[in-house]
Amino acid sequence: MAQPQAGGQPGSILPTIALAAMIFGIFYFIVILPTRRKQKQHTDMLEALKSGDRVVTSGGLYGTVVGVTDAIVQLRIAEQVKVEIAKSSIAELRREEA
Repeated sequence: MAQPQAGGQPGSILPTIALAAMIFGIFYFIVILPTRRKQKQHTDMLEALKSGDRVVTSGGLYGTVVGVTDAIVQLRIAEQVKVEIAKSSIAELRREEA
């Protein structure tokens, strides 16, 4: 005589897998995709930096770019005051308001 299985019917794994896939899909579109887009925009902004751009660093310094290399940006933060910072520490590009 066959014993009934505890836990339901033998084919009940399929809905569980479908639910897990649906939850992952929702998570991907709500969390992962927007984060990737933001990282891509930030990387593109860093690659496009040029002399004369007004920027804000992740530490809150406002400055004007006077030199750019692969990993270092030279900022003028006041008259006769220049600092070198890591390119990755540039948080945003400031647009000139007219």
